[in-house]
Amino acid sequence: PQKPEEAKAFVNAFLKRSMPKKKDEAIQDILTRKAVVLEHYSKKKTKPKRKKPKGFTAKQRREMRLFEIEPEQQRYTIFLPLHELWKQYIRDLCHGLKPDAQPHMIQGKLLKADLHGAIVTVTKSKCPSYVGITGIILQEFKHVFKIITKEDKLKVVPKLNNVFRLEIDGFISYIYGSKFQLRASERSAKKFKLKGTIDL
Repeated sequence: PQKPEEAKAFVNAFLKRSMPKKKDEAIQDILTRKAVVLEHYSKKKTKPKRKKPKGFTAKQRREMRLFEIEPEQQRYTIFLPLHELWKQYIRDLCHGLKPDAQPHMIQGKLLKADLHGAIVTVTKSKCPSYVGITGIILQEFKHVFKIITKEDKLKVVPKLNNVFRLEIDGFISYIYGSKFQLRASERSAKKFKLKGTIDL
C-alpha cells in the first residue's frame, strides 16, 4: 500500500497529465471537491505533408522533345479526324451555329475556344511568303501556330503581323495574330475587347 504522500503525489501527477490546460491552483481547488470530472485531452495528430510531384521544366521539355511531331506523322490525312472533332466541338460550344445566331456571340466564343484541329488560312501578312498558307492547326503556342498543309508540310507561322481566316459552317472569322499572342489556356480566361483599332 502507498503512503499518503505518495498517493497525493500520484494523484497530482495524474491530474496534471489528464488536464494539461489547468493551472496548479485550479487542480488543487478541484481536489477539495468530492468528485473530479476529468477532461478528455487528445493530442492532435499532424499529418505528414504530401509533396506535390514536380513537372518538367520548359528546358527539360525542349531537351526531351516532348512536343515535336515526328516526320512520319506529318501527314494531312492523319489529322482530318481531329478537324472533324473540332467542328463538332465548336458547334456544341456555339449551340449549333444557327443562321440567326449573333456574330458577336460566336466571335467571342471562338476567341476563347481551343483551336487545335481548326483549318485556317493566312490572308494578310507583312511577310508575303506566309500569305495563302492553309492547313490544320496542330499546335498553338504563345507566339506561333504549327500548321500542317495539304502538301504534308509542317509550317511554323508566327502570330505577330499575320491575319488568319477561319471558316466553319459558312461562318467566317478573322484572327488578328498580333492581338492573339496568348497561350490557349490563357485565352480562355482573358476578356477581349470587341471594339478598337485593329492593325497588323
